[in-house]
Amino acid sequence: MSALKISTRQFMVSPDTKIKLERDFDPAYTSDYLDKSQAFGKLEQDIQQLAQYQDILYAQNTYALLVIFQAMDAAGKDGTIKHVMSGLNPQGCQVFSFKAPSAEELDHDYLWRSFKALPERGRIGIFNRSYYEEVLVARVHPEVLDRQQLPPDAKGKGIWKQRFREINHFEQYLVDNGIIVVKFFLNVSKKEQKKRFLERITNPEKNWKFSLNDVQERQYWDDYMHAYEEMFRYTSTEYAPWYIIPADHKWFTRLTVASILCDRMKQLNLKYPILSDDQQKHLKSAQAMLEAEP
Repeated sequence: MSALKISTRQFMVSPDTKIKLERDFDPAYTSDYLDKSQAFGKLEQDIQQLAQYQDILYAQNTYALLVIFQAMDAAGKDGTIKHVMSGLNPQGCQVFSFKAPSAEELDHDYLWRSFKALPERGRIGIFNRSYYEEVLVARVHPEVLDRQQLPPDAKGKGIWKQRFREINHFEQYLVDNGIIVVKFFLNVSKKEQKKRFLERITNPEKNWKFSLNDVQERQYWDDYMHAYEEMFRYTSTEYAPWYIIPADHKWFTRLTVASILCDRMKQLNLKYPILSDDQQKHLKSAQAMLEAEP
């Protein structure tokens, strides 16, 4: 059976659109796919296609790709990165997981550590969490903002709109300079998160994944949903849109992320470099020398 098509635009948040996650995006959605066996062939095809795009991206050395993953705990960020990027050449791919900022990082502006981690031209950079934590965790937990040593007048009521504006300008700057920004929110339901937390507790092989803090954060679920909804409204742009990916079925999450990445890479119209006449002459000279060897 041929692979089913996925309309990737249905997962995109239109700029300046007020959404409600619970109402507008179903975490259990699987399109026309019935199960993961049906999706396997399409995912494998897209993984191979991404590897081909990566090879041309590296050879052309004009663009870079920055892929951002945001999600609630246990939504499947690590597994999605592992599976979707499994065909990529590790030499051309960089993954950064942003934890709580260090003392050095707190002595800089909140985008500083992200600037340092941006991918070079020809490479793919992956942010497992990102500077968007500064309008999510810092908003839900005001004590995080207090530790950032900001001037008093920089912590007023308008700080979130200000940061949305700054992030938009930052991403516009990146895109203008050839760094393509693709942003995914893995949308897991509260019910499915509970199921995955319980599995981490009861399965000895997954105990290491569990943190009591993850469960404690569940009490702020509604606050996080509000923060995310505001973030989507003000930072999903034409040049760097947000994609809200159903995450209750991991196989569909991976399938959709891979499909969107293929679409975005295809839009770049990547091509292998064309050699100049002089370079072509050098190739022919080298060929003649090699063929003349005994």
